[in-house]
Amino acid sequence: MIELVINARRKDLGGFEVGRVLPFHSRRMVGPFIFLDQMGPAEFAPGADAINVRPHPHIGLSTLTYLFEGEIMHRDNTGATMAIRPGEVNWMTAGSGIVHSERTDPLKKSQGGAMHGMQAWVALPNELEETAPAFHHFDEDGQPSYENGGLFARLVAGEAYGAKASAPVSSPLFYVHWELAEGVRTAPPPGKGAGGHSERALYVVKGEIEVGDRTFHEGQMIVLEPTAEPTIKAIRPSSVMVLGGEPVGPRVIWWNFVSSSQERIDQAKADWAAGRMALPSEDDLEFIPLPDVPSTPEPAPKPEPTHPV
Repeated sequence: MIELVINARRKDLGGFEVGRVLPFHSRRMVGPFIFLDQMGPAEFAPGADAINVRPHPHIGLSTLTYLFEGEIMHRDNTGATMAIRPGEVNWMTAGSGIVHSERTDPLKKSQGGAMHGMQAWVALPNELEETAPAFHHFDEDGQPSYENGGLFARLVAGEAYGAKASAPVSSPLFYVHWELAEGVRTAPPPGKGAGGHSERALYVVKGEIEVGDRTFHEGQMIVLEPTAEPTIKAIRPSSVMVLGGEPVGPRVIWWNFVSSSQERIDQAKADWAAGRMALPSEDDLEFIPLPDVPSTPEPAPKPEPTHPV
């Protein structure tokens, strides 16, 4: 029933802690999902730096930012400027190349407050890796939701349970947010044997759940076998992200770049180092330099992705 359990690795990114789930050394991807971070939870004092990620580049992927608490201001070189708040979705497609920043608004910074959310990176299929960059924001009504008997479910992206979310996904996938009261039972979207997706996983954001005869707690990802059809039970009130889809093929991931081609990664690296990728017009006074770490060969260390989320 369970193929693998991944424990999030806590990482301090300059005063802000994340739980890094994907990529994992023995499981790089789940469906097209190649990166997953839990951001926080954290409580920032008034005036604290909070989220302050300088402009940096991406290629070959879409990023999906989703918050439980707090607010982040997004700016990118397509001209998009947008604050994301709990229950909303920022969907940014890097494609051939995009540069963006993630900051805390000065007013929010002065007030302080909570920050908690998730960020996923979704690898684009081969034929769309060089698509034009784009940014989309969706309010809460852009994600279908359901609530009954202690279960709240929101479809953040993709298709599941007969519903379709607004985010313009490029390959078959689903991404669902569950809030479960104690004792509630539910099930993930069907697996390969039932005509569903071949790769699926559950990530426990908080609380404790039972999958089959095993119990899992916050900070754990449960990768399901392709034909498993488990019932999930909340041992105590829990928040869970459910994700999966169809693989898009092997990918190289280096810093913030994702591609099916090492040569394309090397080109993106050269482009950023040479200043050939434009900065956001509203945030162009600083940027994150290219890490001084070789792309190849293994086993040279790889730089951590820029994102705090």
